[in-house]
Amino acid sequence: MNLALIGYGKMGKAIEEIALQKGHNIVLKIDITNADEFNQANLSKADVAIEFTGPESAVDNVKKCIEAGVPVVSGSTGWLDKWKEVVQFCNENNGGLLYASNFSIGVNIFFEVNRHLGRLMASRNEYNVSVEEIHHKQKKDAPSGTAITLAEGILENLPAKNKWALGETSQKDELSIISKRIDPAPGTHIITYDSPVDSIEIKHTAHSRTGFASGAVLAAEFMIGKIGVYGMKDVLKIN
Repeated sequence: MNLALIGYGKMGKAIEEIALQKGHNIVLKIDITNADEFNQANLSKADVAIEFTGPESAVDNVKKCIEAGVPVVSGSTGWLDKWKEVVQFCNENNGGLLYASNFSIGVNIFFEVNRHLGRLMASRNEYNVSVEEIHHKQKKDAPSGTAITLAEGILENLPAKNKWALGETSQKDELSIISKRIDPAPGTHIITYDSPVDSIEIKHTAHSRTGFASGAVLAAEFMIGKIGVYGMKDVLKIN
């Protein structure tokens, strides 16, 4: 597989290492120093692009890959207010897009555990649920995309909660997300159901970026030749 890496920071370098170990080729690496090389001619050398940048550039980056006819895997977070626009653009241009707030296989299993626990707790009004996430200080967005995905999984199943809120909240219908930035934490997410008599807690802790990078390469392998919009559930065959 020939890969284009759009964003060559810590994640981009971790993805490169995994991709090379698996026998893939990196045909394009884009960062702020060579943005002029991010063009259709260079993109056309790639089978798939992996995009890890930031919320301010992700939408344009994804669209540029789609316009070049290259399926794109995006892990940038903080831009989902433009999600419908990007999906429409992808479909209108017969493009291929796979987005995930987190590519770790363990985290995607954790998403499903979280949803299942939410269904079990739907009628247990004596418990109050909260989300906590811990990341390194360089992380640009808060809450994390993973925390938002976890919150959405809870909101889908818990009638008592209508929306999430960043920070502590006294509103009973709001789900609190506590965001902490502590170096060198690559990512910890904790869901807690607390009652006067006990607490139930599920937790995922990433030990390094390797799990995210491996999942991103797996997603890129899945996207070769694909048209349409996909997620990690498709890659991992989670129903």
